[in-house]
Amino acid sequence: MGVLIVGGTVALAVLLVQRLGGPPAGGAVMSVSLGEAEGARIAGIAATDRALAIWVARPEGERVILVDPASGRRTGEIRLRD
Repeated sequence: MGVLIVGGTVALAVLLVQRLGGPPAGGAVMSVSLGEAEGARIAGIAATDRALAIWVARPEGERVILVDPASGRRTGEIRLRD
């Protein structure tokens, strides 16, 4: 019986260390290429549960690029200046 208690305690400790040391649940790392021209820079980012809005400052004008956070796909673009 004592062996089971010690084994269960060790298993619980290992499980806690794995859960606390790893990335958060559902926190997948995503890489998105915006495909912007040379000289463009990210001026700001805002997020909601449905979209990620990335404000891009370019030499020829600024725009907001909308990205779906679930898939990483570019879903739209708002041009602030032409």
